[in-house]
Amino acid sequence: MAFGIGKEELRKWKRDVRAGNIAILTHYWLDDRFPGCDTVTKVGCSDIEKLAEWGQQYGLKKEWIDRKEGFPHYDLFGRHQFTILKAENRNDHIERFRLHQKSSRYL
Repeated sequence: MAFGIGKEELRKWKRDVRAGNIAILTHYWLDDRFPGCDTVTKVGCSDIEKLAEWGQQYGLKKEWIDRKEGFPHYDLFGRHQFTILKAENRNDHIERFRLHQKSSRYL
């Protein structure tokens, strides 16, 4: 279940993904399959090759791309989430979701 984002923020992410841009969206999220994770960052792009190339710089594999729902994306949790957001200068996501407080668990 996703929460903590607005409709316009989600619409913008979808527009950017459809346009072939690398788009980053973080939200609160709970899933029993991932205990201890309460946020996820979705990095999407409709151009699978572009997305895979982007992910490669962070050690992400092309086969990890989630292709469901017409919005290809990587799901980032924990250490990958924090490290990649930091590298992408997305401090707004880190602050908003208080990921800096959790970072010691990941590093």
